[in-house]
Amino acid sequence: MEDLSQIAPWVVIVVIAAFVLLIAWAVPVRLWVAAIAARVPVGLLSLIGMRLRRVNPRAIVEPLIMAHKAGLHLTTDMLEAHYLAGGHVALVVQALISADKAKIPLTWERATAIDLAGRDVLEAVMMSVKPVVIDAPDPTKGTATVAAVAKDGIQLKAKARVTVRANIERLVGGAWTETIIARVGEGIVTTIGSADSHKSVLENPDMISKRVLEKGLDAGTAFEILSIDIADVDVGENIGAQLQIKQAEADKQIAIARAERKAAEARAVEQENLAEVQAMRAKVVEAEAEIPRAISEAFRTGRLGIMDYYQLRNIQADTQMRKTIAGESDSGQQPKGVT
Repeated sequence: MEDLSQIAPWVVIVVIAAFVLLIAWAVPVRLWVAAIAARVPVGLLSLIGMRLRRVNPRAIVEPLIMAHKAGLHLTTDMLEAHYLAGGHVALVVQALISADKAKIPLTWERATAIDLAGRDVLEAVMMSVKPVVIDAPDPTKGTATVAAVAKDGIQLKAKARVTVRANIERLVGGAWTETIIARVGEGIVTTIGSADSHKSVLENPDMISKRVLEKGLDAGTAFEILSIDIADVDVGENIGAQLQIKQAEADKQIAIARAERKAAEARAVEQENLAEVQAMRAKVVEAEAEIPRAISEAFRTGRLGIMDYYQLRNIQADTQMRKTIAGESDSGQQPKGVT
């Protein structure tokens, strides 16, 4: 019993200390005092409820004090609901204060919607107050200029700077800067491509910005285009001449291929004719081989006499002699026995 009486005071002290620590954790006294000093109505039970709901009281009370000092009428329930939804409470409150000071209409509902949509609402408000300049094309993407070809075949390389201002009403669901850059690049290509001569574009580069602005490129985006300025226009390659050279080379290759095909066809016809000549010669030889048989048959049947045969031989010898004489005369030599 004496041991229990000695241990009991220590147990009471430990329990009291644990209770005090629990109260200190559950009740952020400093925040409560700061809220009272700023005349912001935040009760202890409300702070304890934030702890139980796993809400960081500092993330709610400090933005609430800031909003109260700026003259905005917000409640802990509004801030806590946005915190539980995964939003950035302090950022939204700062954006509301900046918009209020700049006379930009921005409600709590729209600001929280912009924040939950993944946009930086404070940056959007700052861009509404102070417009920003976007390079088209974006040099960080590896392309410094937009290349286009005029009707005379000369390539031009242009670079533009687009001044935009954030449109709060279209931040939720509106396209971002990449769409602006792509549309401006398309407008530059269309304008240069429709020019009759590259010289007209070089002489009057503001024609590009005027035609691009007329297209209403900020439709469906989160921005309002204030101006488009052509920063630089350079002359590139003669694309028209290069295309003509390539076309001429292609025509040349086509002509060569056609000529080779015709030559191959001619060689094939020649070979066919040679084969036909050989076939005819074979028939002649075959026919000549039948002559002795015909003579023998004529002797046997009595249709050819001996005198007829000698006369035929004389005719053959005379014909052979004439061929021999004609052949020697053609070669420039005199016949044998002629002096």
